[in-house]
Amino acid sequence: MRWEGNRQSENVEDRRGSSFGGKSVGLGTVAIALVLSYFLGVSPTTVLNVLTGGGMPVSQEVTAQRPPETDQMAKFVSTVLADTEDTWHALFRSAGNTYVEPRLVLFSGSTPTACGTGQSAAGPFYCPGDQKIYIDLSFYRLMKERFRVSGEFAQAYVIAHEVGHHVQHLMGLTDKVDAARRRMSQAQGNALSVRLELQADCFAGVWAHHADRARSILEAGDVEAALNAASAIGDDALQKQSQGVVVPDSFTHGTSEQRVRWFTRGIQSGQITSCNTFEARQL
Repeated sequence: MRWEGNRQSENVEDRRGSSFGGKSVGLGTVAIALVLSYFLGVSPTTVLNVLTGGGMPVSQEVTAQRPPETDQMAKFVSTVLADTEDTWHALFRSAGNTYVEPRLVLFSGSTPTACGTGQSAAGPFYCPGDQKIYIDLSFYRLMKERFRVSGEFAQAYVIAHEVGHHVQHLMGLTDKVDAARRRMSQAQGNALSVRLELQADCFAGVWAHHADRARSILEAGDVEAALNAASAIGDDALQKQSQGVVVPDSFTHGTSEQRVRWFTRGIQSGQITSCNTFEARQL
């Protein structure tokens, strides 16, 4: 992926090493929490709290600062975030709307969020309450070691997916889904969550389409790497890995095939309208 030398976003907070950081959690515990969360259909944070003996108070103060200039990985995520900003500003503007930029928070261990205590085991996640994306960069090491997924564009896809959730929030879709899920059974609510997640995958593809057309960011093998990432974190793949069986009613993110299909649809079309998973008869 071609990204070095491109603009970096100013919307990055570095909380790593803050007083809130808490005790470190091993990659094995993180992996277990990620897999169990998919299998049980509950938040990875909830699973981690059980595994580690509870969370930390959300009200605790944290110290945020700009990442150091020498931090290459922080520079990478800042550049990817800036690229998503440029893309979504243009797409919203063309539709007569204004894009509000999210902030990206780098943390380690745990950190307070408007959605509760964020844990590394949750993987990267978006909190609509404060419009921030949270990521512990050790997740990229987990992707490589646990899920055998590597490559900078695969890492960029992870950020673009979370930005996709921010776009859904700005469009009012997140609130509608949350309201609908409260009136549904667990299985029905999970099915609606799958559609929300697959749309975020599609939005990540839309970003990649326009970013490559505008800035030629893609290199040979990049798309394949992103597809491998989408496939590796499909609900069915994670459940097979953790339990050896697949329970479709507990899916919350979509199967490997579905995640690949919707990311592909986004990157091929570049159209927001092509990402309407909520009216799709077949996912």
